[in-house]
Amino acid sequence: MTHKIYRVKKLYGETDEGSSFQVRVPGSKSITNRALLLSMLSDGDCLLKGALFSDDSRYLVQCISDLGFAIAADEKTEEIRVKGLGGALPQREASVYVGSAGTAARFLTALLGLKEGVWHLDASEQMRRRPMEPLLACLRELGTQVVCEGEPDHFPFTLLPGKKGADRQTVTVDIAHSSQFLSALLIASCCSGRDLDIRVQGTHGMAYIDMTVKMMEQFGITAQRTPEGFRMGQGCYRHRVYEIEPDVSAACYFYAMAALLGIEGMVQGVHFDSLQGDVEFLRILERMGCETRQTEEGIVLKGPEGGRLKGVEADMHACSDQAITLAAIAPYADSPVTITGIGHIRYQESDRLAAIAAELERIGIRVRTGEDWLTVYPGQPRPGRILTYDDHRMAMGFSLTGLRADGIEIDDPDCCRKTFARYFEVLDEVAERLEKR
Repeated sequence: MTHKIYRVKKLYGETDEGSSFQVRVPGSKSITNRALLLSMLSDGDCLLKGALFSDDSRYLVQCISDLGFAIAADEKTEEIRVKGLGGALPQREASVYVGSAGTAARFLTALLGLKEGVWHLDASEQMRRRPMEPLLACLRELGTQVVCEGEPDHFPFTLLPGKKGADRQTVTVDIAHSSQFLSALLIASCCSGRDLDIRVQGTHGMAYIDMTVKMMEQFGITAQRTPEGFRMGQGCYRHRVYEIEPDVSAACYFYAMAALLGIEGMVQGVHFDSLQGDVEFLRILERMGCETRQTEEGIVLKGPEGGRLKGVEADMHACSDQAITLAAIAPYADSPVTITGIGHIRYQESDRLAAIAAELERIGIRVRTGEDWLTVYPGQPRPGRILTYDDHRMAMGFSLTGLRADGIEIDDPDCCRKTFARYFEVLDEVAERLEKR
């Protein structure tokens, strides 16, 4: 495969005053993958509309098929049909490959670990490096045998029935590195054959937990909150037709684009009552001088005149996928931008905190970092090629930096297949509409 480089087109100063754009983004990755699992565990035929088709969702669709479920995906209509079996699994042994999809990896591990059977799970080299120990520790406490075939507590591994702890009804999960561990247990526990008290250590990613709980309710199961975490009884998800929201994470790149260029942008279907925590990124942009207004079609954001952004300090633990986005536009603020609450992003597709610092420094921007924070200082980026570390958010986020600087290139733009395969095509389409004629 030919290695690709994307050359960002500088737009600052090349658009007419009063320019505006509208754009449509794919369905939410987080919602699509949760809806797929909830549909698989439902009591009948589910239809998901507006689904995301990306590497991550395709891996999960294939895993569901490999487990023996009837599932049909139509990429042209953006629909997926899944026939649930009331929480039962059609097979007692299967092998699944989750690729680099963190949600598929964590959600299926929890479900299969709580179901009687022999389950072989493997993943990409990238996913093999990501943490699984907190979830596997919970499964061991609940009686599951975990046989790791490589590095302890990492993919690949086999989940087998056990005896010790089989009747245990209390477990503690550490979510310091990923809230997906808790989401996985919440979704799977109601069809595990036992009531379960899930105690929680850590507060990372609670916006994603809120999303999980709301979606479970939409499919008919209520998670009872307790002072320590959650209490889950037994029940079955209801089949339904489900509309998936546009991906707010993807939308944020275009809202940041409007902010940088000092123009008006709208992403169709994005609203402040979204299930997705990344909508809070727009509030950070407001603090940097942007204005927003809610319309029936979607949120409209207007950047400050001339793209003159204000420096801010922002705790981004509730919308940490946008830490790269904020860092990428921070050099153009009028004072330093400090991002806190992001220690956990060291354990995602890449060590994002280290990657952000390395790539900003590569293009001449001063950065300071700590255990869970970084500060970006104002400056004009020099030409350079941004390494992406096989991380889609590095590629999409740093494309924004090049909108106001000459000579910024993005290494391996195809890594965006993970969530938004057409991102750079859409970026080019918007740029072509905005350029002065």
